[in-house]
Amino acid sequence: MRACRREAVARPPVWLMRQAGRYLPEYQAIRNKVTFLELCKNPILSAEVMLATVDRLGVDAAIIFSDLLPILQPMGLDLEFAAGEGPVIHNPLRSRTDLERFHELVDVDPLSFVFETVRATRSGLQEELPVIGFAGAPFTLAGYAIEGGTSRNWLHTKRFMLTDPDAWHELMGRLARTISRYLHAQFDAGANAVQVFDSWVGCLSPNQYREYVLPHSRTVLESVIDRGPIIHFAAGNPALLPLAAEAGGTVMGIDWRIELNEAWQQVGFHRGVQGNLDPAVLHATPEVVRRRTEDILKSVAGRPGHIMNLGHGILPETPVENVLEFIATVQQK
Repeated sequence: MRACRREAVARPPVWLMRQAGRYLPEYQAIRNKVTFLELCKNPILSAEVMLATVDRLGVDAAIIFSDLLPILQPMGLDLEFAAGEGPVIHNPLRSRTDLERFHELVDVDPLSFVFETVRATRSGLQEELPVIGFAGAPFTLAGYAIEGGTSRNWLHTKRFMLTDPDAWHELMGRLARTISRYLHAQFDAGANAVQVFDSWVGCLSPNQYREYVLPHSRTVLESVIDRGPIIHFAAGNPALLPLAAEAGGTVMGIDWRIELNEAWQQVGFHRGVQGNLDPAVLHATPEVVRRRTEDILKSVAGRPGHIMNLGHGILPETPVENVLEFIATVQQK
C-alpha cells in the first residue's frame, strides 16, 4: 500500500498475477474436486486457494481468486469454461439487436459470491497484507462478449466497434457502469486495492484506443479513485501506455514488451508502476531468474512506487522453485 502511494519502502513489494494457478500442487488438489466456475463461485474454497498460495510463496499481497468473466453471466451471457478450450460464451453479441439481451447491472447482488470471497480472504489473511480485488476493463469484457471467447485477431470485436460506433459506445457504457459498481462492492467487502485488467486492448492502435476505449476506462477508474489504490493493467501494446495513463490509475501495470524504466517515463513518475518480468523467464534456470529480476530492480534504482510482478499472468507449467527464486531475489533472502 505504501508503494502504491509512492512512499519510501525498504524494498519493492512483490506478488504475481495468477499466483494461485495451475502450476501449484495446492491449487490442483482443490481444483480436481470442482469445475473452475464452481470454484470461482465458492467463496470458502476460493479463499482457501489464495490463502494457501500466500503461505506457500510468501508474497506481499493476496489478489482474490476469481475470474474476469462471471460478471457477464447476470448481464445475460451464457458462459462456460470448457475443458481444454477456456471460456466459451454460447450467445455472443454480434449486432445492435443483440444488446437487447445484454443488461447493465444496477444491482450487483448476483455477484455476491465475489464479495464473500473478498471477506473470506481478508479475514484469513495476516492483517499487514493487503487484499487486491479486480475486474476486467470494459474493452476486454466487450471482446469476450463479442468474440464468444478468446481470439487471435479480435475481428468480430473490431468490426462491431468500427461499423456501429453508437452501439459500441452503448455496450461499453453498460459495462463501465456495471464494473464501477462491482469494484465499489469489492471495496465495501474489504478490498484494500483493486486491479483493472485490460488484457486484450493491445490489439488496438492508439487512435482506436483514444476514440473507442479511453472514455469508458476513465469512467471506471475515476469512479473508484477515492476508495483506494487502483492498478491499471493495459497489456500488449506499449504504444498505448500514455493513453492508458490518461484514462487513469494510481499504479500502471507494465507488461514485458517494454523496459520498465522507459515505461515509467511514459506514464509519468508521479504514478507508481507494477511489473514487469517476462513470465517465460520463470521457465529458465534459477540463475537466469535471479539475474533478470535483479536487472529490473537495478533499472528502478530505488525510486518509490514500484511493485514487482510479472509482465502478465504466470504460465501453467512454471516450476515452483523458480517462482520462489523470483520472490526471494526481490525480498533479498
